Amino acid sequence: MTGKLKVGIVGGTGMVGQRLVQLLEGHPWFEVTAIAASAASAGKTYEESVQGRWKLSGPIPEQVKPIVVQDASNVEETAAGVDFIFCAVDMNKKDIQALEEAYAKTGTPVVSNNSAHRWTPDVPMVIPEINPGHIEVIAAQRKRLGTGTGFIAVKPNCSIQSYVPPLHALLDFKPVNVVATTYQAISGAGKTFADWPDMIDNVIPYIGGEEEKSEQEPLRIWGRVEGGEIVKANAPLITTQCIRVPVTDGHLAAVFVSFENKPSKEEMIARWREYKGRPQELGLPSAPGQFITYFEEENRPQTKLDRELERGMGVSAGRLREDSIYDYKFVGLSHNTLRGAAGGAVLIAELLKAEGYIQAK
Repeated sequence: MTGKLKVGIVGGTGMVGQRLVQLLEGHPWFEVTAIAASAASAGKTYEESVQGRWKLSGPIPEQVKPIVVQDASNVEETAAGVDFIFCAVDMNKKDIQALEEAYAKTGTPVVSNNSAHRWTPDVPMVIPEINPGHIEVIAAQRKRLGTGTGFIAVKPNCSIQSYVPPLHALLDFKPVNVVATTYQAISGAGKTFADWPDMIDNVIPYIGGEEEKSEQEPLRIWGRVEGGEIVKANAPLITTQCIRVPVTDGHLAAVFVSFENKPSKEEMIARWREYKGRPQELGLPSAPGQFITYFEEENRPQTKLDRELERGMGVSAGRLREDSIYDYKFVGLSHNTLRGAAGGAVLIAELLKAEGYIQAK
């Protein structure tokens, strides 16, 4: 529509791509004008391409149903009709890196839901309320890629959003050691119970690669821009266990933390409730009004009750109490496909537009 930026979704037929399609329906700044996927889906309308495998509870938005899906590998063709793209493809790491860089080199900004570029030194990995300043590294990345307008920005792993925001609000107290066990929904694997009947009445105490991501990615989020690169932080020391549980959506974390300067419980709760970031300052369309909500009730947050907080973009915490080994323990919760995946990516794109990094071609 008039005045809106034209958006392409590369990998638009998968679960995250579907969620992006759904979230962008009626967005005040962005309009989906192109969808790309594998060669098997190319040439079909979007409605035809997801027939029988639409994974979300809401219907397919009417506006995207007739869009003819393009082959994601035809980079120039897809890039030509859009101002920027979201990328959520299911490919190996090297192929994703090459594909995203190819799009960026056409002068097209790429907001990625993939993990492939999370450790590329000049690619910002962003939680907009926490490290918006990391986007300044884009200037160095553009120079490397030889483009004046294209770049890649990525969102971090969905699991860390359940405990990194509450910890971030407490950084002044210098957390030293953190133990986090995450209880992760099946949608984090792109599955529903229909796809994965083995998860019904079951818990799987292993998610490949997840613990390394959960321990290391927060340190990059808390890092600094230096010499055209992101240099990760050295502290706190984080150890995690990541467990798949029979829940549709929502990642919950049980967190233990010790501080160099131990705050009071009242100070911690006040920090959580008062915390605001750049998205709240800018009034971005997808930003939660209250970023972190603290529940006083002993049995909250609960995944089923609280994952949709602030349209799924809020983070919640509860059960804060002193611990016999660490200083404190608490529970955190975030919606993994909204705040943790598609919604987080949309919020990054809004931040990049507001800061002048994404513009109409």
